Amino acid sequence: MDAQGRGRADDVDPADQWVLNPNTGEYELRLPPSPPQSGVPGPRRPPAADGDPPARARTRAPGRSRPETPGRAVPPPRRRRGAPEEPQAGRRGRRPAKKAARASKGRKALLWTGGAMAFVLVAGAGAAYFYIEHLNNNIASVSDDGASTGGFQKDKAINILLIGTDKRTGAGNESYGDTGSVGHADTTILLHVSKDRSNATALSIPRDLIVDVPDCPTTQEDGSQKIIPGTQDVRFNTSLGQDGRTPSCTMRTVTELTGVKPDNFMVADFNAVKTLTSAVGGVEVCLGKDIDDPDSKLKLSKGTHTIAGEQALAFVRTRHAVGFGGDLSRIGLQQQFLSALMRKLKSNDTLTSPSKMLKLAEAGTKALTVDSQLDSISKLKDLGLELGKLNTKNLTFTTVPVIDNPAEKVKATVVLNESTAPQVFDMIRNDVSFTAVKEQKKKEAAAVAARLKGTKAPASEVRVRILNGGAVAGSAQETLSWLQNEEGVTKSENGGNAPAELAKTTLEYAPDQADQARRLADLMGLSGSAMKPGESVTNAQGLPTMTLTLGKDFKGAGVSLTAPSKAPEGVQKSTADKVECAQ
Repeated sequence: MDAQGRGRADDVDPADQWVLNPNTGEYELRLPPSPPQSGVPGPRRPPAADGDPPARARTRAPGRSRPETPGRAVPPPRRRRGAPEEPQAGRRGRRPAKKAARASKGRKALLWTGGAMAFVLVAGAGAAYFYIEHLNNNIASVSDDGASTGGFQKDKAINILLIGTDKRTGAGNESYGDTGSVGHADTTILLHVSKDRSNATALSIPRDLIVDVPDCPTTQEDGSQKIIPGTQDVRFNTSLGQDGRTPSCTMRTVTELTGVKPDNFMVADFNAVKTLTSAVGGVEVCLGKDIDDPDSKLKLSKGTHTIAGEQALAFVRTRHAVGFGGDLSRIGLQQQFLSALMRKLKSNDTLTSPSKMLKLAEAGTKALTVDSQLDSISKLKDLGLELGKLNTKNLTFTTVPVIDNPAEKVKATVVLNESTAPQVFDMIRNDVSFTAVKEQKKKEAAAVAARLKGTKAPASEVRVRILNGGAVAGSAQETLSWLQNEEGVTKSENGGNAPAELAKTTLEYAPDQADQARRLADLMGLSGSAMKPGESVTNAQGLPTMTLTLGKDFKGAGVSLTAPSKAPEGVQKSTADKVECAQ
């Protein structure tokens, strides 16, 4: 029997027979009472072997027989190992069970709170666990060709590249997109989730941004490797599809552009928007004016509307009817749409509906293509549990800062805004939130900043040993020469390579060296978080010295390592918890 037919009555949707158990937080199959046995003969059992008792025989002690009751209800599922026992009738304990139910529901809702396509997919997969093998077969995956970090990790920040293509595959999509398109990167979002899961940033990359696409090794259908030559000064969207480029080429382009190496990617086509919005029963969007766009076929009046399917696709594709009528205006519309989709996903209306969760699982696994590190429901669920720890009020949507391309008379493309874009990229690389987080986080940040306050020793009194812990070769000697010749830190020495590589540069010092540490941090442009109070070591002369370890973030002698603490002025941003109306 296939999954669609398990436990099916003539007019009963099997999804409705899976009920959320508030004590365990899991969905369980609850069948209706069995009807009385009819006279229709069923399959015959094979006769018992000689000497064996009949298959259904039960041995009971005298006086303990139990009459058979026709039509007796099927017993409830057995209690899962480790799950709490349900209180028996007449016994105390019902009130604690209600409290546990409320707590369990709260935990369930927290787990499935999150953003964008990844949340849709894993939310459905988590609830419909009995569908696992079927769903695994739905998932399409392609190689990352070594362009990723090797996959997300639970104890590190997460970077997922979400790509929407303009490929016109699927029924009803012939009139959309560019005729004969090979599937360019029409919509691209780099989703960064902080290491502590307290905040996230969804960075939209304009398709018309002029970039350099690097050389791209790709795996061909026959398994062979081919290097697709890179191109300079081209639109970002050509990083996918053009000349046979795969999503791994878009990954490499993003790394080249932002300095952030994605862990995984997900690719969606037109069908993803239509099927996913239909699966959740539509999402509510707001318009600040009437829209009638013949190109996208969107026609909606001012106000709020619930959209799904073809109408949802038209909404995310429209651009001529909003803002300045360009791709940047459409990006803002898409960010509003994703925020609305996430709010719908975290609502009880979706989380507690088995039928919707099943539809999400089916639609999500069919609509998305993932990298080879995310090619199973188990892996996607693990990712979803990490993403689900987010609070939508601390998920910020923003866009790569750009300006019109000065080389064009007719403005069709954009280039990086060099005064603000590097700061945005630095914030993501250094795990800095674009939104306010908990007060405790603010207190911790203040405590770290306090390390920089106080007296600073003269540069001539600073004694430091410099180690290379992941920076480019020669960085320790370069820094030593710069400190001695340009900054007057003459009591410094090159300690060679560190015992292990570090992601970030650190300065370790003893309590009585705090004034020296502040001076060196000031010269190096180190943040308070890079300063590590501890114990000093002795140098070759037996004198106490601090230890400066240059990490992978080291950018060169004299280049500040202080990460920005907030987004630069003029960068547009919005959070997923707020409803905004498209203008």
